[in-house]
Amino acid sequence: MNNRLHSVMAIFGLTLMGLIAQLSATAQSIIFGNDKRRIEVGINVGPSFFLGDLGGNRGTGQRFIKDVNLSMTKIMKGAFVTVYPNEWLGIRGAILYGKLEGNDAVIDTKGRQELYRKQRNLDFRTNLLEGYVAAEVFPLSLIFKNTGYDPRVLPYGVIGVGMYHYNPQGSLTDGNGVKTWYDLKPLHLEGQGFDEYPDRKEYDLTQINIPMGVGVKYLINEKVNISFELLLRKSFNDYVDDVSTTYIDPALYDKYLSPQDALIARQISDKVDPIVNPAMTRYAPGEKRGNPNQNDSWFTTFIKFGVKLGSNENKNQLNRMRCPVRF
Repeated sequence: MNNRLHSVMAIFGLTLMGLIAQLSATAQSIIFGNDKRRIEVGINVGPSFFLGDLGGNRGTGQRFIKDVNLSMTKIMKGAFVTVYPNEWLGIRGAILYGKLEGNDAVIDTKGRQELYRKQRNLDFRTNLLEGYVAAEVFPLSLIFKNTGYDPRVLPYGVIGVGMYHYNPQGSLTDGNGVKTWYDLKPLHLEGQGFDEYPDRKEYDLTQINIPMGVGVKYLINEKVNISFELLLRKSFNDYVDDVSTTYIDPALYDKYLSPQDALIARQISDKVDPIVNPAMTRYAPGEKRGNPNQNDSWFTTFIKFGVKLGSNENKNQLNRMRCPVRF
């Protein structure tokens, strides 16, 4: 992990701790004197899947699970603190770390539409650091509050706001089969920041997203719980994989980049594998490289382990331990 990522992680951590402390203080002031207040800490781990321009499955590219490539699965892990001011609402702060990856080479070639994406032959990988604050809402607990409703299985929804840091890399493989990875942002592969493309601004490596999802929590006992959660991240960025619009004239790399970077940019921006067009060596400037109409996203299926802090116990919690599971 490079020094910049360490710095961003430290900033995320400090910001997150400050937010959690503020949320905890706010929650306590709201429900001062109410023994239902709970604070949970825990960890989560699970597979993460990238949804962007690279990779995919048969036919045209689509949103969400249709174009998930299981071979590109990466693991994401993290920790969280959640403040529960009442039985139906939680305010969660979390920090996560993992990887994302996409590769046109893994596309199944069962039809023709996907062959054009496979012929493009691009790939990327990135480390990903995320921090977010989100609301957990337990709808059944809200609907049946003050009725004695006290189950062990609790469905919930999650929505919040987050920040993430990434740094996309692409690969070149030499004649001996040795693969080398290069940072893509400094290469301006689609002319970001070039005078010839005033509408293509340079993208930031730290951006905002919206985490949203659903989950089910199971209360093992009065202190410990386990949850299964699906968390999708909506981004406002189409350059997580550094692919978005069209190919540019490779001569522009010589104009704006150093000779060494220009050489890498020409090679890594267009790695066409002529599956559909056998005589093809490069795409022409202006030809489609990605889909600018859909921003990149990713989702994770987490297993979460939570532990309640403090010793506050109420009658319902004790009954939960003595009685069979009730829905």
